[in-house]
Amino acid sequence: QVQLVESGGGLVQAGGSLRLSCAASGGTFSTYRMAWIRQAPGKEREFVSAISWNSATTYYAASVKGRYTISRENAKKTVSLQMNNLKPEDTAMYYCAANHFSKVSDPTNSKSYDYWGQGTQVTVSS
Repeated sequence: QVQLVESGGGLVQAGGSLRLSCAASGGTFSTYRMAWIRQAPGKEREFVSAISWNSATTYYAASVKGRYTISRENAKKTVSLQMNNLKPEDTAMYYCAANHFSKVSDPTNSKSYDYWGQGTQVTVSS
C-alpha cells in the first residue's frame, strides 16, 4: 500500500508559477498510475492530471491543458505538477492520488483513485 505526501503549495499572483511534488512510500511506486486532483471550497473534487506508470501516457483536464505539466521519477518515487500561468480559478487544495496500474478505471475520474495524500493548498490572487 502506498502512502503519499504533497508539498509545494503556496500563495502566488495570477500569471505566476508553482511546482507541486508528491513523495511516495510503501508499495512499488513504478506500478502505480499517479494523478493530481483538486478541490475548491464548496465544490466537488476535480480531476487535474494523471500519468501512467511508465510516463508513456498523460492526461489533462481541459481547464489546465497547456499550462500544467505532470511528470514522474520512479527511481525517486516522486510525481510533480508544474503549474504555469496560474489563474485565480486554480485556487484549491491539490491532492496527489494513486491507483495500481492493474486497476481498470478511467484515469480522469477523480473518484476512481484508491490512495490519497493529505493535500497542499494553492492560492492564486488576482
